[in-house]
Amino acid sequence: QVQLVESGGGSVQAGGSLRLSCAASGRTFSRYAMGWFRQAPGKEREFVAVISWSGGSDNYADSVKGRFTISRDNAKNTVYLQMNSLKPEDTAVYYCARSSDIRAILPIHILGYDYWGQGTQVTVSS
Repeated sequence: QVQLVESGGGSVQAGGSLRLSCAASGRTFSRYAMGWFRQAPGKEREFVAVISWSGGSDNYADSVKGRFTISRDNAKNTVYLQMNSLKPEDTAVYYCARSSDIRAILPIHILGYDYWGQGTQVTVSS
C-alpha cells in the first residue's frame, strides 16, 4: 500500500511563489515516475509536471513551463513542485500521483497513475 500526502499549499498574490511537497510511504518510491496534477473548480484534472524515477528527466505542461520546477529526493521519499511567478489561473487543488507502470519514464495521462494524494489547495489572487 502506498500513501501520498501533499503539503505546502496556501494563498498567495500573483507573482508569488509556493513550494509543494509530497511525502510517500513504501519502499518502492524511488522506482517509479511521479507526477503533479491540478484540478480547478468546474474543470477536469490536468497534467502539470512529471519526473522520472531517477530525477534525471522531467516534463511540463505548456502552461507552467519556465515557471514550475519538479524535483525529488529519493532518500526522503519526497517529490516537490516549486511554483514561481504564480498566476490566478494556477488556482486549483494540486495532487501528486505515482505512475502505475514501473517502466513508464514520463507519463502525462491521468490513467497512467494509480496512487493519488488527497490534494492541497493553491489560491492565487490578482
